[in-house]
Order: sequence, then structure tokens, then C-alpha cells
Amino acid sequence: MQTDIDPRHLIGRKAFDRNGTRIGTIDEVYLDDATGVPEWAAIRTGLFSRDAFVPLEPSELIDGALHVPFERTLIKDAPDFGVGRHLSPEQELQLYHHYGLDIAAPPPLKDRDFGRLASPDKPV
Repeated sequence: MQTDIDPRHLIGRKAFDRNGTRIGTIDEVYLDDATGVPEWAAIRTGLFSRDAFVPLEPSELIDGALHVPFERTLIKDAPDFGVGRHLSPEQELQLYHHYGLDIAAPPPLKDRDFGRLASPDKPV
């Protein structure tokens, strides 16, 4: 999705699934903690139903509406973490797995030489 769109301008827009079926209305937008880029949208799926999280990448904003490349049933079955709270890395990982999206593993930490271990038997 375009990353130059102000996430506040997404709230209130309609969202559609891959078949063009209306899912609901964007309720909230969640930003990536490290980059500040919009990453997830919480979509209100009905008057008395919960919000469903959808990934903004690979979704598209077309003619003022968000088009999500997943089936409505998959979206409605997404893990429910409630809205208005921060998504933890574990919750994000669950959402990525739910949608079958691969995420890059963090780079391995470099080995560092911290010196010798001190022990009572060996002088430092």
C-alpha cells in the first residue's frame, strides 16, 4: 500500500475483500513501532461485531476504499486482540501466520568477544 498516505485519512473508509464484498469500515490504523509506517487496519465488520485486523501490505487503496487481497471469511476469523491497545510482536506474528504472510526473521545477533569468564579458580 502507499506509505505516503496519512493513516488518519484511512479511518472511516470502506474496506472490501478480494472478491469486492464489503467487509466493513476502517476503525483504527496501527503503525509499525520501528518505522512508524501504517501496518495494520482494524475493520469494524458490522454493527454489533468485533473489529478484524487486516494487513495494509499487500492491501491497496483504490478509489478511496481499502481493497484487502483475502476472503471475507478469513478476515472475520482473524485472531481477536481487541482494539485501542498496542499489538505485541507475538500478536503481530499470529496475524501474519493467520494470513499466510511470510515475515523476515530478524538478523542474527553478532557473536561478541566479552573476554574470559571469571572464576574463583582462575585469576582474571
